[in-house]
Amino acid sequence: MQSVNLTHHFLIAMPNMADPHFSKTLTYVCEHNEQGALGLVINRPLDMTLGKLLDQVNIPVASADCHSVAVHFGGPVQTDRGFVLHGPVGNWQSTLSISADIGLTTSKDILEAVARGEGPRQMLVTLGYSGWAPGQLEHELAQNAWLTVEASEEVIFKLPAAQRLPRAMQLLGVNYATLSEQSGRA
Repeated sequence: MQSVNLTHHFLIAMPNMADPHFSKTLTYVCEHNEQGALGLVINRPLDMTLGKLLDQVNIPVASADCHSVAVHFGGPVQTDRGFVLHGPVGNWQSTLSISADIGLTTSKDILEAVARGEGPRQMLVTLGYSGWAPGQLEHELAQNAWLTVEASEEVIFKLPAAQRLPRAMQLLGVNYATLSEQSGRA
């Protein structure tokens, strides 16, 4: 199969996606290389605010904004661990630079800064992530499990969660409601 790098792309779950973790999801691919892929589901908020999460990990909250920020389900891997997708990239202890403007940080220092009101200007916080072994994502693409489109910061950071999947579909020029649950080969 041809090698493709989907870093900084969206994965749009096709309507026939059987895995309940990914049904009707929009996943942002943070890293994709010969060792596999890592992404975050960005349209599935949990019943938890960032303020509650910070309280649970004993980080004092000085910024009232934290109590209105939703925490999202990022995927089924390491669901007890926090991941902060943010812009700008900044200078945190453990950050994967995804693009010139977006980073993924897993270190506690970013959460401490956010709690003080000193965090990045754009962010999305998840518990867990989505991971694929080498070749697994390519196989799923060949099986028509996903549509792909280059990611948009607007979709990630500026839209409410419920609007992210339909907007990503618009980037492709497709209406999600018109997709068939059946796949085939021409």
